[in-house]
Amino acid sequence: MSDPPATNERGNEPPEAGVTTADPVDFVQLLPVAGRLIGIDAGTKTLGLALSDVTRTIASALETIRRTKFTADSGRLLELVRQHQVAGLVIGLPANMDGSEGPRAQATRALARNLNRISPLPILLWDERLTTVAAERLLIAADTTRKRRAEVIDKLAATLILQGALDRMRILT
Repeated sequence: MSDPPATNERGNEPPEAGVTTADPVDFVQLLPVAGRLIGIDAGTKTLGLALSDVTRTIASALETIRRTKFTADSGRLLELVRQHQVAGLVIGLPANMDGSEGPRAQATRALARNLNRISPLPILLWDERLTTVAAERLLIAADTTRKRRAEVIDKLAATLILQGALDRMRILT
C-alpha cells in the first residue's frame, strides 16, 4: 500500500513528486530497467547510506550523514543521487517486532513524504527489523573496536537494508 502523493496548497500533486510504497513489486515497476539505488538507515542523529551497483545486485556502504536540518541533509542526499545517477531510494522502516509502528516508524514515513516533495525518485519502505542488531553482531564478530563500530554501524545497517531489498526484488523479477 502506498502513501498518498504529496500535495501543494491548492491540493494539486506537484509534477516532481515521487511515490512511496512498501510493496517491492510496485517499486520495481516504478524503476527504469537499470540504475543504482541508495539504501537509507534513518536514525535520529544520522542517515546511514548504502549504494547498489547499476545491476542492483550488490549493496555497498556509502557514507553517514550527521543529521542537522532536513534541507541540509536532503541536499547532501540529492547531491549523492545526482553524482551516482540513482534511480530510487530504499528506506528502512523500523517496525516493532509485533509489526506495529511506533514513533521511529512515523518519523521515517515523514522523512519519505518530505523526500517525495523534493524528488521524483520512487521510495521503497523496507522492513528493517533487527538490521542494526545484525550489523552490530557482524562488527563484533569481525573484532571491530567499539569506536570503529560507532563510526560504521549506520552505513552497515543501510547496506543490510538495501541488500535485503535487492535480494527480494531479484526474486520478484
